[in-house]
Amino acid sequence: MIKVMTARYLGNYQVALVFSDNREGVFDGTSLLQRHGTLIEALRDENFFKLLFVDAGALCWPNGLELSPARLHENCNMTAAA
Repeated sequence: MIKVMTARYLGNYQVALVFSDNREGVFDGTSLLQRHGTLIEALRDENFFKLLFVDAGALCWPNGLELSPARLHENCNMTAAA
């Protein structure tokens, strides 16, 4: 099972991720902002978006939004970790 190990905000809604398989990727959060919903609306404020954290291997925000590590792994621009 793939997990997010670390997440670091890069700016402009971009998040650098390191996964449990030692691969790295960048998640483009602007794709998430194209969706609608109460949890997504809060992320439109970049100051709130920056509050991201990793919990139990998922990318999360304080409002309860969690993104699947498997989906992130599939959709990130991936590179092998150094």
